[in-house]
Amino acid sequence: MKYVRLGSTGLEVSRLCLGCMSFGEPDRGADTWTLGTEDSRAIIRDALEAGINFFDTANVYSDGSSEEIVGAALRDMGRRDELVIATKVFGAMRPGPNGGGLSRKAILTEIDASLRRLGTDYVDLYQIHRWDANTPIEETLEALHDVVKAGKARYIGASSMYAWQFAKALFTADAYGGTRFVTMQNHYNLLNREEEREMLPLCLDQGIGSLPWSPLARGRLARPVGVETRRTGDDAFGDSLYKGYDDADRAIIDGVGQVAETRGVSRAQVSLAWLASRPAVTAPIVGVTKPGQLADALGAIDIELTEAEVDQLERPYVPHPVAGF
Repeated sequence: MKYVRLGSTGLEVSRLCLGCMSFGEPDRGADTWTLGTEDSRAIIRDALEAGINFFDTANVYSDGSSEEIVGAALRDMGRRDELVIATKVFGAMRPGPNGGGLSRKAILTEIDASLRRLGTDYVDLYQIHRWDANTPIEETLEALHDVVKAGKARYIGASSMYAWQFAKALFTADAYGGTRFVTMQNHYNLLNREEEREMLPLCLDQGIGSLPWSPLARGRLARPVGVETRRTGDDAFGDSLYKGYDDADRAIIDGVGQVAETRGVSRAQVSLAWLASRPAVTAPIVGVTKPGQLADALGAIDIELTEAEVDQLERPYVPHPVAGF
């Protein structure tokens, strides 16, 4: 396993981050395609044995079940001082007032709830899952600063917002002497490269590490057009991100297949190798539901694409509507 610094911090993380949205009892939350405890633990065990030390979850994943499964597995199989555990806050965890969002009340309530579910005294990276238009960013940043100073989080990060919003948050933290965001978890892959326009240049300028989610476009980059999986039919959020395929999407997916066939590797490895090589990207967040998918992702780390291959993958791209926030 290769390790890199998390943005401009001194924290070392594995070149791949294991996304834990796929872990959660199927009877908890809205998704029925998630893995239960035993299947999840098997994948987490394989990830640890492969040297992955970076695990990303969120309070809303399977109504907290993901944090419970991940926390228990890492306690049983890992050493806390060697692990980098990330979770997120924003989504509604209960109906009624103050059940979600980024108010001071919500953040201070939800960090404690996440720590209880994870079974740890602190998380390494605490991220805001989305921008909260109803809460002043000053209030959110002050609460996050207090979370860090209380020792409940080592670093803070953000996810899926406009570049002007992220720039405002960074400027505000600097102006008030607060804790600064060190990562941006954004929607970025070969089928959605809109982040290259403003967000990724901002991250490069400010020393922010990018942690792309949906690196395989919900699996669309890992299989030919038209091939579906169990998750395909039960993934409303994924459907909202990728509404069918245009000609450019098809050309990109076909290009991934051609490069993969020529090299004798999988489509997933080609797509991940491209993403991992992009400026500002620290560690793609890979979701795994089968052991073979983890092996594919691990194999991508050592693949270096040629300029011609990169051009073949990138050339068909056309602008897409912003999706994911």
